Amino acid sequence: MKIKNLLIVATTLAALVSCSSSAKKAEAAKPKTLVVFYSQSNTTRTVAQEIQKQLNCDIAEIECVEPYSGDFGQTIQRWQKEQQEGTLPEIKPLAKDIKDYDVIFLGYPIWGGTYAIPVATFLKNTDFAGKKLVPFCTFGSGGLNTSVAALQNSAQNAEILEGYGVRQARVAAAPAEVEQFLIKLGFKEGEVEQLPDFSEQKEVSDSEKEIFNQACSDYQMPLGSPVTVGSRLIKGGTEYLFTVEGQGGMKSQIYVLAKENEKPEFTQVVR
Repeated sequence: MKIKNLLIVATTLAALVSCSSSAKKAEAAKPKTLVVFYSQSNTTRTVAQEIQKQLNCDIAEIECVEPYSGDFGQTIQRWQKEQQEGTLPEIKPLAKDIKDYDVIFLGYPIWGGTYAIPVATFLKNTDFAGKKLVPFCTFGSGGLNTSVAALQNSAQNAEILEGYGVRQARVAAAPAEVEQFLIKLGFKEGEVEQLPDFSEQKEVSDSEKEIFNQACSDYQMPLGSPVTVGSRLIKGGTEYLFTVEGQGGMKSQIYVLAKENEKPEFTQVVR
């Protein structure tokens, strides 16, 4: 009887050791992730903290030695001067060591169609060899595509993954969109909403033009006139992809969400 009990105890201990070993291996296999961000008006900070919360990972802020003024006009004036002089703002040492991480989520506001200039300093000072870099940004109208293209030139040693962007006016939508984004990239478990392709572009109807106008009327700058449009059904409504003609015949694409019982809103401009 004693021998039988000893065998049971030994078997149990072996199982526990095996489970512990498997858990350690799984933990070791999980990439170590850091969210790094620069925020001028706390909008990017909001998205950064949401990513950090959903991934339960570390976070660190890029801070300038001489902070930019919170005033938009003064910030742009200083940034333009730095561009003309070819200088970059000095930043404080990051609170975390990039070398300790496998995946870096890099967040920034869009300035002049690309990442804010303090991020340029960070990129210049950082070696991303062997790292996965996941961009995310906030913007007035757009800039995700152009900033990611710039990142590919500035951080050539990194593997740059698909990015996420959200308009400042829509930052309340970030939690749900971030979750879908993280699931899509494989950083969270769950199901991603499978979206159909947009229909082929066709001439804009009067009703579609009205949807476009409702979505864009509150924006402070003229976005142009819709020429053609494609659409697709989404959960709770329709998403439109308008081809728009602006000043000088310049064309861009504007994405618009039109959900039931809600005012249509544009999500981004792709120039």
